[in-house]
Parts: sequence; structure tokens; C-alpha cells
Amino acid sequence: MKKILWKPKNLNKTNMMQFINLINSSYEENISTYEELHKWSINNTEYFWAQIWQYCEIIHSKKYSEVVDNVNKMPGAQWFKGSRLNFSENLLRYRDNKPAILFKGENGSKKVLTYNELFEEVEKLAYSLRQIGIKKGDRIVGFLPNIPETVIAMLATSAIGAVWSSCSPDFGIKGVLDRFLQIKPAAIFSADGYQYNGKHYDSLKKLTSIISKLKSVKKVIIVNYMNTGDYINIRDGVSYDDFISVNPSPLYFEQLPFNHPLYIMYSSGTTGLPKSIVHSAGGTLIQHLKELVLHCNIRRDDCVFYYTTCGWMMWNWLVSCLSIGSKIVLYDGSPSYPNENNLWTISEELGFTIFGTSAKYIDFCRMLDLKPSEFSNLSELRMILSTGSTLVEENYDYVYNNVKNDIHLGSISGGTDIISCFALSNPILPVQRGELQCIGLGMDVHSYDDSGKSVLDKKGELVCKSAFPSMPINFWNDIDGVKYQSAYFSKYPGIWNHGDFIRINNKGSVKIYGRSDATLNPGGVRIGTAEIYRVVESMTDIEDSIVIGQDWNGDQRIILFIKMKPEIILNSDKKKKIRDHIKNSCTPRHVPEKIIQVKGIPYTINGKKVELSVKNIIDGKNIENINAIHNPHTLKYFKDLEELKY
Repeated sequence: MKKILWKPKNLNKTNMMQFINLINSSYEENISTYEELHKWSINNTEYFWAQIWQYCEIIHSKKYSEVVDNVNKMPGAQWFKGSRLNFSENLLRYRDNKPAILFKGENGSKKVLTYNELFEEVEKLAYSLRQIGIKKGDRIVGFLPNIPETVIAMLATSAIGAVWSSCSPDFGIKGVLDRFLQIKPAAIFSADGYQYNGKHYDSLKKLTSIISKLKSVKKVIIVNYMNTGDYINIRDGVSYDDFISVNPSPLYFEQLPFNHPLYIMYSSGTTGLPKSIVHSAGGTLIQHLKELVLHCNIRRDDCVFYYTTCGWMMWNWLVSCLSIGSKIVLYDGSPSYPNENNLWTISEELGFTIFGTSAKYIDFCRMLDLKPSEFSNLSELRMILSTGSTLVEENYDYVYNNVKNDIHLGSISGGTDIISCFALSNPILPVQRGELQCIGLGMDVHSYDDSGKSVLDKKGELVCKSAFPSMPINFWNDIDGVKYQSAYFSKYPGIWNHGDFIRINNKGSVKIYGRSDATLNPGGVRIGTAEIYRVVESMTDIEDSIVIGQDWNGDQRIILFIKMKPEIILNSDKKKKIRDHIKNSCTPRHVPEKIIQVKGIPYTINGKKVELSVKNIIDGKNIENINAIHNPHTLKYFKDLEELKY
């Protein structure tokens, strides 16, 4: 029986319950539970999404003629045909003196923009972009830290119907070019540099190399963030302050079809050139509003923070909170500088009501035994959101014991592929230890066993059996759709296969066991890597780990790599202790055949372990895109290991 850690109060005041009441009154239903609402949303797709459009008050110049042409057509379902809208107009619906953006930089810089000021800045920049010939469909890219100018540039881009794409400035030159060369941007925004963990980094040297290859770029707009002023030699370079118009014409929001391209996002690219995933303006907007308004119960008086770079989809998700009129917090820098209390201190300072972060950061705080409840006043904080990887049971305990005992902890999971979530939080359901609260409304998610049968309370592949608005429009330059089909529909034709290994219980909550392409399979038994990480990384001597399956003698054996805490050696006694702990906590099948100490564990730039890259090294294969890895030097620790030859 699962331990309940949090129960909702005042259910009738939540947006979710108000939405249920709307459905009941509009369609003469008698829905009383989330389970019933979710079932209704799947069985009544057109009515459901039409009600989301209405409830979230999507601004449009022309209404749709039909909600969806064929919900069973994947890919290719057409949503809200005939409608005309603008994404930026929806995010700039509020024009008053309430704060829209609170910015804080590690370097001490601060800034507050009201909704009026934000609109004025977007108006000036959109006018300037139009003046240099930028038009709808052009690609504009950002090589920027998480600063207000990044949000302004994105909103100005979408206001005129151009397409926004971005990379964090900590990407290497090749990593940036692997992405931007594919989409041929007409203009690029960059900062002169950024600060991380107390160190200053120059972006202009990288930018010079990037621009030399991006022949399509006709203007380089540089934000003087680190006050270097040293951009005079950049080809077609101009300072952001000089570029924006002081006397713009009134802002006109280009009215566009629902499926007009808004964002180009990228897969991690650890197994090849990153996929360039094109997301629609309407699909992104309606999906984000559903999640933010209903699943997270976000309202205008909320102050929403997510620790993210501009290269992670959680940045896009955070910025969509502007459509609700909430305050959003942008932070640029290390989460643990000048000390490990940093983000919790900022939470008190700025009055976060929602604190978004990664499961890795929560585990980092747990490993340091931080007790934010003892050094920060978190009285305003009502919700913590976690994503990026699996939030293990012990980290649920950590939050409720050391952060706040009456917090709504929402573990959420989806991905860049859908720019949203398949499973996430819910304000009318309890939080159970180790479980994601529910499957998202309108998402026909199932767990498929090896025979392609939908199962409950058993591990399987995460699939979605019917279309949803935030499916990618396509992949850039994938004219015949072959790459798109291969990515999501090759295993189950006509059914979205997401690549996560999950279990759905009979009450609708979800547990995720890691990527299914990294699933271990010793003796034909499928094991999620998260099951082993949960056990191993709870041990006090261990700092980090990564586990892979090595093909061996016609079967597969589990290999566990351990990074021990400083000055601790992995000896035979410690290996036995690890094996015993895994056996007792999981099953004998989970016990690794080999346990090997390494000096570091490789991660993607977005903080995910790269099991497949390690497996490829073990199997003697090349790593095609090292630039997608945050710490590529760690890969050498897994090469030509003598212990794996017997």
C-alpha cells in the first residue's frame, strides 16, 4: 500500500473542480472524480479540447470550423482547422503594472518587468525585426542565457509569425551548429557572455566561429549582459540596445493557422545529429494552458520559478505562464553559487509559490542533507515540480521531511518531443510516495506489454493511442516524414511510442522506470534503470552511478558503474554490500554481475544520464555526437575496461 504524503484541501476552489463543474453543466454529466474526468476527456475528444479552448480563453481572430478531423490519425491529425491566432498575443494579454518577469543573475544583476513594460519591449523589438525584413516563417535563434531579453526576443519573433529556436550558451560550437545549420536562421540573438559558478564565460569567441558557418544569418543582435562591449568585430553585429526601435509602429500580431510553426526544439543528439522537432503555436499554447491552469492550478497571483536553461523545454513551459498573468522568475547561474542554499534563499526573497527543478537537484540537496525549512521562510511556497529524470521514493521523503510538510510535490514527465507532459501533477488528488499523480487530461496513455497489450499494474512501454494537439508538426527537413515515423511509430504503427518504461496502477497514478531503450533485460526480464539508481544512490558512500546492459554469451548481464565519494575506494566488501542492498531492496535479477568504480558519470547538457552512450562505448561503437554531452571527458573512463573482457 502506497504512503500518502499530501492531500488536497479546498477542492472546490481548484481550477480542476471548476472545470469538472463546467463539463457537468454543459453536457449533463455527473463527473465527480478525476478518473471519470480523464475517461470523459478521452471518449469525448472534440468536446474536451473545445472546452479547454473556452475555459482558458484562447485569444483568436477567427474561430475554428472543427476541433479535429480524425483523432485516430497519427501522425497527421489536423487540430482547430480554420482558426487564426497568435501565440505571442496570448502571452501578452495582460497590459498593466503587475510584475511579469522577475530576473536574478548569479552576477548580482536584477530586473523587474511589468506586463506593460514587457509589451512595450516586445513591440519595439518586433518592429525592428520587421524593419530588417524578417517575416513569418523565418527562423530566429537565440544563443542566450536565461535573461529577460531571451523572453522578449521569443515573443517578438512569434508576434510576427517567425519561428524561434534556441541553444544555451554553454553548448559547444559544434553542438550549436549541429542544430542551427539545419534550420538556416535569418538572425541570431546572443549575449556577450554569462557567469556560472563564480566564473565569467565569453560567448563572443564562440559566436564568431558560429557566425562564420551560418551563412543564412543577416543580423547578429548582441545583449551586453556581462558589460564587455566587445562585439564590434562580429559580422553583421549590432548591440541589442542600438537595434531596438525607440519609435515603433503599434504592434500587430500576425494572425496564423493553429498549426503554424512556433518553436523548433532538439533531441539530445547523443546517438546522432539532433532531431529538429517543429511544434505548433496553437498546439503548444492549448497544451500548456491545460497543464498550467488545470494540473498545476496556476493563477494570476502565483510566482512561478523553474530552474532551467533556454535550451530545455521547461523554459518554454515556464514562459507560457505569462498567458495566465503570473509572475515568472528567470534565474541565470549555478543553483549552488555562492552556496548550496542559493535557490532556497532566492525562493524566500522573491516569494516563489511554485518551485520547479530537476529530480537531480532534489537528490543533490538530499545528499548534502540540506534542510531548507530551517534556513528559509517558505510560507508562500505551495508546490514543488520535478522533472528531467525519475524522482525516487527517498526524495519524496526528503522534500516532506526537510523542505515543507504540507507542500504539493508534483513529479511530471513528458519531453521535448511533445513540449509538454504525459503524466503530471493534480490539485484534487493525493500525492503518493514515488508516484506521478495522474495521466494528463486528453492524453490516451497506456502501458503496453511485450505483446502490445495494454496492462495495469505491470511494467511496459509508454504509448499514446490517439492524437493530441502538441504532437510535433514534423521534423525540419524531413520532407517525406520518414524520420518522424521512425522516431515514434515504427514499433506500433499509428500509436505514439514514447520510449519510457512505466507502470500505470488501477487508480491512474504512474511510476516511471527510465528510458525503455536503456531498459535492462537479463534472462528476458525487463528492469528499469531507475530501480537500481534508487537503491544505489541512497547509500552514503556513493556519489553517483550509471548502469547498462552488456550483451554477453547470448544473454545480457548488468554492469554497474559507481562514482564513490571523495577518497573512498570501492573494495570487495563494499561491492558485496551494494549487491546485498540491491537484492534485498529489489530482486536477485537486479543484482549487477560487475560493479566498477569510475571517476565520473556522463550527462547530457539537460542533466540526464547517457546510458546509451556508455553502452555504445562498452560495445566498441563510436559516439556520434559528443557535443551533446555536458561532460564528455567522462566517456574515457568506460573505454577498454579489462574487467569487461571476461
